[in-house]
Amino acid sequence: MCGFLVITGEHDPKDQTFQESLQSIQYRGPDNTTIEKLENGSIMAFHRLSIRDLSDNGNQPFLSNNKKVSMVCNGEIYNYTELKTDYIKKYEFQSSSDCEVIIPIFQDHGIEILSKSLDAEYAFVLYDSSTNEFFAARDPIGIRPMFYGYHKSNGEICFASEAKALTDLCNDVSAFPPGHYYADGKFHEYYDVTHVEEVDKRGLDEVCESIHDNLVEAVKKRMVSDRPVGFLLSGGLDSSLVCSIANRLTDHKIVTFAIGINENPIDTKYAKVVADYLESDHHEVLFTREEMLESLEELIYKLETWDITTIRASVGMYLLCKYIKEKTDIRVILTGEVSDEIFGYKYTDFAPSPSEFQKEATKRVKELYMYDVLRADRCISSNSLEARVPFSDKTFVNHVMSIDPKMKMNSYGQGKYILRKAFEGKDYLPDEILFREKAAFSDAVGHAMVDTLKAVADEKYSDEDVIKAKEKYSHGTPFTKESLMYREIFERVFEDKSHLIKDFWMPNKEWENCDVDDPSARALPNYGASGS
Repeated sequence: MCGFLVITGEHDPKDQTFQESLQSIQYRGPDNTTIEKLENGSIMAFHRLSIRDLSDNGNQPFLSNNKKVSMVCNGEIYNYTELKTDYIKKYEFQSSSDCEVIIPIFQDHGIEILSKSLDAEYAFVLYDSSTNEFFAARDPIGIRPMFYGYHKSNGEICFASEAKALTDLCNDVSAFPPGHYYADGKFHEYYDVTHVEEVDKRGLDEVCESIHDNLVEAVKKRMVSDRPVGFLLSGGLDSSLVCSIANRLTDHKIVTFAIGINENPIDTKYAKVVADYLESDHHEVLFTREEMLESLEELIYKLETWDITTIRASVGMYLLCKYIKEKTDIRVILTGEVSDEIFGYKYTDFAPSPSEFQKEATKRVKELYMYDVLRADRCISSNSLEARVPFSDKTFVNHVMSIDPKMKMNSYGQGKYILRKAFEGKDYLPDEILFREKAAFSDAVGHAMVDTLKAVADEKYSDEDVIKAKEKYSHGTPFTKESLMYREIFERVFEDKSHLIKDFWMPNKEWENCDVDDPSARALPNYGASGS
């Protein structure tokens, strides 16, 4: 995924704290590390994972032709060919990297127009020596991570791909808000992917056709890479659709990966159904309780969260990505995240009205960078892989958000009905997958996994410990023994940084049947056969 650390103001790149901070995210980019001291004394450092232009020409920071602009970017610019066409005759590109096109656009049009013009997953920082100013921006969903803080020595702003690279250097570390750019010492929103200009009130067939076409395009643009591409396949609807679409877009076998605990894995059997149907080169990985527990502290350190759902769902994904890194040459991974937020969860079956459904979807999309997107980034990037998320495509998300929410609610007897119908009768997937009831990912890896985590916490803590935790932790207060176990691990590695996560991911407690004490869909009365 690549990783960067930018320290503004006069600093010594040999400083031990800086070096250790930079090293803490080295796993994001194992192919090359470059540290540049800018003319004003600031430092731009970059860890590269080579995906486009595998030569040294693609190493960052990039420098503009007139030597005035320096840039680091962790990103994938899907419309870079179109953007580059406008500059091919007047700008001398030093590489075939898609990210380099950012510089001439910035020089011609500035940060706002630049940010709006990119069809991309990105986080970048620019320095313009002609004005001695720093600029930064992040994609609308927050697929690529970025954090900022203010240096302890001079109060100047600093940027990094992960919070851990700033916690020893800076005060007040926070997530860089998605869909915003930084300029003139302020953050400015440039794009709200949830904003609906006009509700799409076309009929069901027309809406489903648009869903189909936009998702196919989103997958297509994410398959371009100079490194081998693979697919995470849970056997659920979302990842299965991504795999099936990709399978139609290529003339060779796609490579798929599934994960499960070795005690009654749920999703691996459905993943095999999909893999057999697509005739993919399929890898099935099973892990043990011992492997899960041994990885827990390292996992929380990589995730930078104490949220129950995020941690549960990360166990299998992290171990699977570790397998991919160690056993294959795959370096780019397509995943099925973001579909739930826009089409609905099990709990949104209880949405009391279309407007409440839409309000909840908007909230979930805006918080993605703290939960599912964070999970995917850290599980994948910590194993030196790159994540691509077709359901996060800004055109696709904005289109789905514009669909009449009445049509997105479970008024057809099955959640995500319009997504399923969009691909019905086209031989993308067998009906047993296309119309399979949704299972929560953390549970579908195997109910034994979540049950084990709860049992370990139950042995470790008493009810009194949970009561005392309410006095100790005022923000994100643990409310179960399991949540207390995660929080104490988090505090060991990120003391007093709980504000990085807003709250526990939980169903909307204001809705009927949703006031539960566990985030798993298993706690809901409509879970039914989802996990079977």
